[in-house]
Amino acid sequence: MKITWIGHSCFKVEKDGCTILLDPYGDGSVPGLAPVRERANMVLCSHEHGDHNARDKVEIVEAERSPFTVTRMETYHDDEKGAKRGRNIIHIISDNEMRIAHLGDLGCEPDAEQIKQLMGLDAVLIPVGGFYTINAVQAAKLVESIRPGAVIPMHYRSDEKGFGFGVIGTVDPFMEQMKDVMVIPTSELDLATTKDMPGTVFVLQPQNAGR
Repeated sequence: MKITWIGHSCFKVEKDGCTILLDPYGDGSVPGLAPVRERANMVLCSHEHGDHNARDKVEIVEAERSPFTVTRMETYHDDEKGAKRGRNIIHIISDNEMRIAHLGDLGCEPDAEQIKQLMGLDAVLIPVGGFYTINAVQAAKLVESIRPGAVIPMHYRSDEKGFGFGVIGTVDPFMEQMKDVMVIPTSELDLATTKDMPGTVFVLQPQNAGR
């Protein structure tokens, strides 16, 4: 299974010629990122804010066969049970060999049953920027609770690369919380290469930054 970070919370997940695109952002909705222009067999959106629900920017193509199954888990976009920003959907994607979870704009601590369902993931795509989502400390605590394989941070800003909302944090505080961190010079990660590195944080480069 290959994961590509398009930017912000938008990822592409590929296996056997089938593609799922997660949380495409609308044109101009995220500072410093080029528009999303992708092809996929399926689009999944964690919620209906414009920086996560631009389904119309993705060309949908039919797949003869999909290796993926998708499980939805309802959470909240804030720590007041959705009173401030509404609901959020965690998507768990499986190909019967690996399981990954895209946490969307998770803004609360998952409950005990949800933590149980998130245990044993091969990868978690987790927001770390705070303000709209959980912050670096909360994200590190969640990673410690669910003990995933690969950890891929998202939904943060980079002053060096010039992308992201100014009100959210950089990835640095999250990296400082974690023990094993690898900065990858590309936007892609083959999960097969991470099998022997459980708990490692892989900081990818957004495909659409600087384009």
